[in-house]
Amino acid sequence: MSTNNEMPLYRLFLQPEDVKELKSDIWCDEPVAGSLRIDKKKFDIDIVYRGSHTRKFNKKSYYVSFYKPKTFLGAKEWHLNAEYRDPSLIRNKLSLDFFSSIGVCSPKSQHVFLVINGKQEGVYLQLESVDEQFIINRNKAAGSIFYAIDGDANFSLMSDLDKEVKKNLLLGYEQKCGNKEDRNVLEDFIYSINTLLPSEFEKKIEKYIDVDKYLAWLAGVVCTQNYDGFVHNYSLYVSGETGKIEIIPWDYDATWGRDVNGKAMDYDYVRIQGFNTLTARLLAVNSFRKSYKYLLTSILTNQFTPEFMEPKVNSLHEYIRPYLSKDPYKKDDISLFDQEPQFILKFIKDRREYLIQNMKLLD
Repeated sequence: MSTNNEMPLYRLFLQPEDVKELKSDIWCDEPVAGSLRIDKKKFDIDIVYRGSHTRKFNKKSYYVSFYKPKTFLGAKEWHLNAEYRDPSLIRNKLSLDFFSSIGVCSPKSQHVFLVINGKQEGVYLQLESVDEQFIINRNKAAGSIFYAIDGDANFSLMSDLDKEVKKNLLLGYEQKCGNKEDRNVLEDFIYSINTLLPSEFEKKIEKYIDVDKYLAWLAGVVCTQNYDGFVHNYSLYVSGETGKIEIIPWDYDATWGRDVNGKAMDYDYVRIQGFNTLTARLLAVNSFRKSYKYLLTSILTNQFTPEFMEPKVNSLHEYIRPYLSKDPYKKDDISLFDQEPQFILKFIKDRREYLIQNMKLLD
């Protein structure tokens, strides 16, 4: 966010034939060349549509990679998210910042205003990519990154999609960076989650994962109520130093009381225990369940409160508000946008009370 509180202006220039190529097949992952101007700097880039169902929307999301220069502000690539179905445009950033506030390693983000070939495309969320630069920027040991790309990233031996035994334990994952050996680490981890006897699980699972970091992530997913977050919308970092796996949140627009289509979700839609195979096995262990309860209690006292979140919600809303009238896809929805802060804060109040009332389930 710029120091003078003005939203950064990104001017993107594409050749007409490249625009036509992008539009001819929205599912194509072959990028086209373009140039991006930010302030007085010019960058040669590759750009392509990103997302799954979001590619069908009028306001597209984009994946941008730099090739001249190779990096900008410590990044090789960005994601420019339209946040099209989120009437507040802030849920994703609010979530990722919330995760950071509770000690979970999380991507950085900022809102920007995008103009393509002189046409205003509106407010976007620029998201940091979870890749080797993400690792370097946080002074972590070199390692591998795996993206959870669909519901088969459920930490189970069973497919979440066809309900059959997986033929490959890495179904649901795409390796973003790192070495091939770490594929074996992830496979071994998933196999162990599902085959370790209860008497072995508590002692041996910490060979693979930092349990406290996973429980903090779990608390974040449960608070923000990202229904897809347990089997999707995350990345895994495998440390080349310790071999341990750390989970990183990603794509959190379907949160704070709304689903992926922007429709209201009941505040009690996701249970306090969350779900997926790894979560179930961890919470079946008395010591881990107590740690989760202690951690969640602390978050419900300190971060997941209307008092803590209201200034953040209002600040983001006020920051974006002046630019909505220039967003061709959102300018007719300003009245709904203006209702969203109270909608989000009511969700926080109701969700927090629900979690406090159900804390006994963690005894």
